[in-house]
Amino acid sequence: MSGPLLVPDHALSRAAVRTVPDAVTERLADLGDIPVAVPVLALAMAYAAWRGRRLAALAAGLAMALVPALIVPLKAWTARPGPLEPWAAGYFPSGHTATALTAYVGAALLLAPHTRRRWPMAAALVLSAATATGLVLRGFHWPLDVLASVLLCVPLLLGVRRVAGGRRRP
Repeated sequence: MSGPLLVPDHALSRAAVRTVPDAVTERLADLGDIPVAVPVLALAMAYAAWRGRRLAALAAGLAMALVPALIVPLKAWTARPGPLEPWAAGYFPSGHTATALTAYVGAALLLAPHTRRRWPMAAALVLSAATATGLVLRGFHWPLDVLASVLLCVPLLLGVRRVAGGRRRP
């Protein structure tokens, strides 16, 4: 693999990997595991459906279902090796980042109309950023792997936002 972004990507990774104890970064990276992130979204979907927002809940669930449909083929196509495992392939883009971002932000979007506070979105962004940071600092992913996942998930989340909407005008 080559390209103008790979040199700074590798340099940033070399400077950052293992600068924080593995026990900390592994826990942060685990926030993007399916058994951790998806139940958060499932609870928010159930709450939204219970509050009569079934279409919004369905949109969030569909966005999460589309994550592997986007990520897995790109991993196979690029076959990018990992920072600490150059013999392994399939690190680009980051599935954990995509899962965390879609689950946590999707949940926040479902909760937004029912709370006047901004803490759900702030919490979602903090959890997503913590996941991404843990993945890079632990050496599980290159920084560009994480960035690519964010860019892939933004359109999905904009779709959820559009369906979930905010307050409608009378």
